[in-house]
Amino acid sequence: MRNQIIIFLAFTLCIKGFSQELKGKIIDQFNEPLENVYVVNEISNTHTHTDENGSFKIDNTTVSNTIQISILGYAKKKITVSNQHLQNGIIITLKTKIFQLDELVLRKEINALQTISRIDLALNPVNNSQEILRKVPGLFIGQHAGGGKAEQIFLRGFDIDHGTDITLSVDGMPINMVSHAHGQGYSDLHFVIPETIQKINFGKGPYYANQGDFNTAGYVDFSTKSYINNNTISLGFGDFNTIRTLGMFNLLANKKNENAYVAVEYIETDGAFESPQNFNRLNIFGKYSAFLNGKDRVTLTASHFTSTWDASGQIPEREVNNGNITRFGAIDDTEGGVTSRTNFNVQFHKTLANESFFESNVFYSNYNFELYSNFTFFLEDPLNGDQIKQFENRDIFGMNAQIINTKNYGNVEAKFTKGIGLRHDLINNNELSHTKNRREVLNTIQLGDVKQTNMYAFFNSEFEIGKFKISPSLRIDYFKFLYNDALSTNYQTLSKTATTANPNLNFLYTQKDNLQWFLKSGIGFHSNDARVILQQNTDKILPRAYGLDFGNIWKPTKNLVLNTAIWYLLSEEEFVYVGDAGIIEPSGESERYGLDLGIRYQFTDWLYLDTDATLTKARSLENSAGQDYIPLAPSFTMAGGLSFNNLGNFSGGIRYRFIDDRPANEDNSIIAEGYLVSDFNINYKMNDITFGIAIENIFDVSWNETQFATESRLQNELASVEEIHFTPGTPFFAKATISYRF
Repeated sequence: MRNQIIIFLAFTLCIKGFSQELKGKIIDQFNEPLENVYVVNEISNTHTHTDENGSFKIDNTTVSNTIQISILGYAKKKITVSNQHLQNGIIITLKTKIFQLDELVLRKEINALQTISRIDLALNPVNNSQEILRKVPGLFIGQHAGGGKAEQIFLRGFDIDHGTDITLSVDGMPINMVSHAHGQGYSDLHFVIPETIQKINFGKGPYYANQGDFNTAGYVDFSTKSYINNNTISLGFGDFNTIRTLGMFNLLANKKNENAYVAVEYIETDGAFESPQNFNRLNIFGKYSAFLNGKDRVTLTASHFTSTWDASGQIPEREVNNGNITRFGAIDDTEGGVTSRTNFNVQFHKTLANESFFESNVFYSNYNFELYSNFTFFLEDPLNGDQIKQFENRDIFGMNAQIINTKNYGNVEAKFTKGIGLRHDLINNNELSHTKNRREVLNTIQLGDVKQTNMYAFFNSEFEIGKFKISPSLRIDYFKFLYNDALSTNYQTLSKTATTANPNLNFLYTQKDNLQWFLKSGIGFHSNDARVILQQNTDKILPRAYGLDFGNIWKPTKNLVLNTAIWYLLSEEEFVYVGDAGIIEPSGESERYGLDLGIRYQFTDWLYLDTDATLTKARSLENSAGQDYIPLAPSFTMAGGLSFNNLGNFSGGIRYRFIDDRPANEDNSIIAEGYLVSDFNINYKMNDITFGIAIENIFDVSWNETQFATESRLQNELASVEEIHFTPGTPFFAKATISYRF
């Protein structure tokens, strides 16, 4: 017996002595690195996942061990380890396949819900720019002008307007416009062609050190595709003289270490309005990426977007109720606008020593905006009306850079991210004027030039200790605001600087492979408009938001995933929409708390259910009870649907979205009515040709897409009236599309 024990111990030590560390990299068929691939040794049961560079290390590996590689959307692969693999490393290529929810493994990611959103994007592809933001669970949007203006955004009890409390970016390039002519944080995503989106990263709350200005309710970062598999030509026709054409062309189909493609989109429509919108939009997008030395990568992106439209504006309920106009009529149909944006973005990814890597991008945007609106009709000017013009021309310069490295301290695996960045806005002729018929300027209310600079640095760390991951971080931002008032008789440059430091501390506990708990805490902020800061000499330059989240992600069965979060957010300052001036003004302190719920269930290989709900209470802290409602803050939202894929040659689905009634003013005496709207689409694939039919508002309900409590006066009225003014939602709308891939 003693000899047997000695032999067993000797054998164990021998095996342990031969156990080594296997290093490797996982890529797709286009040589793109794959992040968060699950790598497990089936013999030793050790496991890991790949980093942003597709690289991994796995301990306790010997010759003849079986390594299994898996990630959602790619076929599983098994590798038998050879001596050459242990000595020289291994490169593994995965092929794409249909997403299956039973393959989802909860990894130790602070933002694990993003993995689930990848399934949503794959199973419910977006085909219009409005659908891009709706891919974020719990996020609602509303359109003011049928696709011309940026969407109004709702998230976690915030009426974010066009972007005051959410950070938006594409490929590391910011979308939010600081000190914008129409409102602080204005974010127009219409320059993004939906079919070019590869990945959507998002987070709710102010818990992320790599996200800065406007990250209070959350952030959304879109990544565009580095390559496309096929060329595509698509043509769609719909109601209301709607046309959409799309072309996507692979320019370097046979290159191994280079990829390039171009995409072109054109849209026009008259909309459902009695006065045609004459809306048109042109998008051109090009992207080139190349691998240097087989591992470093440089990417160049260029895009141009231009759009023009006429609009019927927000109409008063009283005129519809008394029959003077229909829901799709207008009081002033000379509203509308024109906007354009040109972008250049250079991204660089370099692998450094000690398994670290460097990521950076340098960007430039030229942006133009001209908008005509009339919110109050004849309240201020009984003769000419109250139409206003908002105008600006802007250049944005900026860069972001970060170094990411991992280290092991015994049983503790650590990851450190250090980043810096710069954004500089040159805003010329930032204008608010009183106009008539979009032709005559009656008087200039505000005109000037803004220069705004934001420099930042952040440090984020992640410590993995057994089943726990602890992530403390810190971000420091510096701002300088300059304004030259062109209406002032004397030349003067108004200036002010501000600095803010915001910490975050997040915890993740992976109880099992199918259950994670998280606790997030942090501070975010949004900047105020430079004109408000300098002309009104406000002290609230960078008001903060303090947040706390607690929740879990649970996979009780192989085909069911549930996510839950309870949260709280205290905001030092609100932004309130002022309809008569068409501007955003700062308000006071507020708090919000609520509950997020989400469900994903895969009935079969081809049938998939998703739904998300948010319950919120939002109140001002500077007003008495009963007068403390926050206008347009949603109390309950819910959205989701059923989708089917690869059902023979068919795919499609039905989607719904619901928002409850909500207060339109501070005492809740005026109500913005909620709505439930459903959309449907079906596609049939025949070889390389796909036929599709999409129907918006399939049940043809009457709903108001955007609503405001506004005081207005019509030309025949003696006194003004404050009531709901709304933009009607799209009625039953059908569109047919044919696409050809080659």
